Amino acid sequence: MPPTIYFDYNATTPLDPSVGLAMQTALGDEAWGNPSSVHRVGRKARALLDDARDRAARFLGARPSEIIFTSGGTESNNLAIFGTARLLKSRGRHLITSAVEHHAVLHCFDYLEKQEGFSVTRLPVDSDGRVCPSDLKRALRPDTVLVSIMAANNEIGTLQPVSALGAICQENGVVFHTDAAQWFGKEPFDTIRLFQANLVSVCAHKFYGPKGAGLLYIQSPLHPDPILFGGGHENERRAGTENLPAILGLVSALERFVSPPVFNKSHLAPLTAKLMACIDSLPGCRRISPRDQSLSNTVSFVVQGADSMGLMAGLDLEGVCASSGSACSSGSLEPSHVVVAIGEKSSANSLVRFSLGRGSSLQEVEHVCAALPEIIRRAQLSK
Repeated sequence: MPPTIYFDYNATTPLDPSVGLAMQTALGDEAWGNPSSVHRVGRKARALLDDARDRAARFLGARPSEIIFTSGGTESNNLAIFGTARLLKSRGRHLITSAVEHHAVLHCFDYLEKQEGFSVTRLPVDSDGRVCPSDLKRALRPDTVLVSIMAANNEIGTLQPVSALGAICQENGVVFHTDAAQWFGKEPFDTIRLFQANLVSVCAHKFYGPKGAGLLYIQSPLHPDPILFGGGHENERRAGTENLPAILGLVSALERFVSPPVFNKSHLAPLTAKLMACIDSLPGCRRISPRDQSLSNTVSFVVQGADSMGLMAGLDLEGVCASSGSACSSGSLEPSHVVVAIGEKSSANSLVRFSLGRGSSLQEVEHVCAALPEIIRRAQLSK
């Protein structure tokens, strides 16, 4: 069996050992209690939770009351979108997003449109998958209450002009949300004000933290309606006993791996440049990840006369772990909505995404480049 080459870091990263150790703090020494309990075991857990919130807020440049711990990016996106739209529906029912968002965003807007009477504008993107700020300006209406545009695209790596989009929303008094799951740990970060956003979604397992942990930054005094009901946890914004070990892992990963980014550009850019050169040289292959203003670890391409399932199977036989797009949809035979949106509809079912991590090596890239021609040939023949 060939050695495993993991090129799917946009889907998830392994848990860093130091983060795992930080999580152990909440599992022993009477810190395993329910943070809502008033006895000494509960108070120990509450002290750790409060400290984690303070640390997250300090790192992000926010107030502790603006940090809501969640189960990950999907829940953060759902809370931001459903909670804000429902809160502000008396002011207006027009919402704006883009055609290339993660399904955790797109499906929220679909539901609000079909089931709750909202009107949704889905902004187009250019051939690099980028939203034009002037398109957002034109789409705004007097009844627009929420705009949600991702910071970085998970499938092809495109960086959005998120601060410019956020500034437009601010100027027009419209709440702006950004799904920044792919930004943290990959792009420079100083404070949460970088995004010019009222709501920012963060997901721990994208930067060597644990799965099942995320947060939503909610700029005060915004108070979205909750989507989970029960106790008054998380300042009455997210019911449910807090997953303290996961929260400690999230905060540890934030502090260790976001500034500077753990996905080091100086290490990754030469590797992805070599992958791009290889792909560009292969007949029938078309690279769709932009060269500029894109995540330095991500290379995506489509293959004429093949489909993603055949390509994934061929790569897997060679020990290469890659993706056909969003990890949450990797088992789907549906064409990539991102590839369709950038004008490559005829090739949308043949997407391959390589996303590298801190441990990726030149030897791994060379192995993939050597194996690709035969993998593609077989996939084209089997279609």
